[in-house]
This record gives sequence, C-alpha cells and structure tokens, in this order.
Amino acid sequence: MDFQQLKSYLLSKPGCTETYPFGPDPMVAKVGDKIFALVSIDSDPCCITIKCDPADAQIQRSMYDSIQPGYHMNKEHWNTITMDQTIPNNLFYQLVDDSYHLVLSKLSKKMRNLL
Repeated sequence: MDFQQLKSYLLSKPGCTETYPFGPDPMVAKVGDKIFALVSIDSDPCCITIKCDPADAQIQRSMYDSIQPGYHMNKEHWNTITMDQTIPNNLFYQLVDDSYHLVLSKLSKKMRNLL
C-alpha cells in the first residue's frame, strides 16, 4: 500500500478530515477535532501512527517488528506501524479502523450524531 492508497482509505471514514498542523509532514487524519492517525509522508517505507487500546498495543508490538510504540506520542495509547508489507492487509485495515472507532467513541454524542 502506498501513501495515496492509505490517504484514500483514511479519508473514506465518515467525518475524516486531512490536516497538516505540523508542516508538510506528517499528514494528520482527524475525526471531529481528534486525531486518529498521523502519516509520515517523507519516510520510506511510509509510517502511520494510530491510536490503540493499551492492552492490544502490547500484543501487537510483540507479534510484529514493524509495530512499535507511537513515535512522539503517548507510548501506551499509540502505535507506529512501518508499512513494509510484513503485516497482512486485513489486519492493517482493522488496526486503522480500531483507531478511528476509539477516537470516534470519545467524541460527544452531538458530534457523533453529526457524523
């Protein structure tokens, strides 16, 4: 998966917006006003940092070398995934979806209803 495919997948999520609050890199994907993914555009291979359940984060890191504690983020709640094709696509999509739903669940009821 390349950056454009990843970007399209992220932006297909209801209410997702693309921002660049830190400059041209990373791309930040938000739902409502909350970040659920940061994509490092300049790295090769591409890296994505996503929100995760703390217990799941530890398991994921132990299973795959390409999943590490979140770069410049709270290491308990964020994982950084190097997109080097070592993680099956269906698992990768599930991890992104989980991040989106974790953040979505923390939005106000009013905001969730708008989305």
